[in-house]
Amino acid sequence: MEQSPSAAPADDRHWRGSARLAAGCALVFCALSLLVDWDAGSLTPLRALLWSLLSAAVFTVLLPPRVSAGPGWLAVSTPWSRLVVRTDALVAVRQYDGVSSHLVLRDAYGHRLELDPRTLAANPLLWHELDTGVRRSLERGTLRHGADVLDRLGHRIDDETVRAVLRASGLS
Repeated sequence: MEQSPSAAPADDRHWRGSARLAAGCALVFCALSLLVDWDAGSLTPLRALLWSLLSAAVFTVLLPPRVSAGPGWLAVSTPWSRLVVRTDALVAVRQYDGVSSHLVLRDAYGHRLELDPRTLAANPLLWHELDTGVRRSLERGTLRHGADVLDRLGHRIDDETVRAVLRASGLS
């Protein structure tokens, strides 16, 4: 993963807030569990440890993946793994809709990652890095499946951006 010293990676600008929310929910769960157990008179050190471990599990489940991108790469990090694809060497992009819409990106090196397209819509710098890499993949001829998916996603992101600008300026 090459990166020039002057190019700082683009990060999901909403991740910190989501991580704070996950931590807050886990702490509230822990506090309420301990309080109810204490009030019932059944709180022991072992049960307190159990509630703490369950709260840590709640935090892990609620913590969103951290998405970052730089020139030619996109990464999704979770507490247990970090997946990276070369956006300038993509071979396939698929979008799965349903309850949990997600994009699946595959590169020429066999790497694969999944991410929520709303993360790209909410972070123009991430979208720009992905779009730039996709253009390079198209120029090199590696992207054979899914260019239309990214084209539709790009139009949707542009439409949302225009609506947001119009709302902010009072024209809509």
